[in-house]
Amino acid sequence: MITAHQTRAARALLGWTQETLADRATVSLTALKRMESVNGERVFESTADRVRRALEAAGIVFINSDRHIGVMLDVPSTGRR
Repeated sequence: MITAHQTRAARALLGWTQETLADRATVSLTALKRMESVNGERVFESTADRVRRALEAAGIVFINSDRHIGVMLDVPSTGRR
């Protein structure tokens, strides 16, 4: 499960508003705001999954290991070195 911090960081990397992410993930803006809340309010697993998939489709990679939690943007190679 992705965290509220990861979702907000991913949006920042993409330059997306909450409205943009809600639209791309086909979830309600209210649900997304709950998901991103400081309190970490719970949302349906299907909502979190839609948000995760929308962010991954835009190039976001989620980092979840024993010691590291974060996000990074996977920029497609342009063939230049």
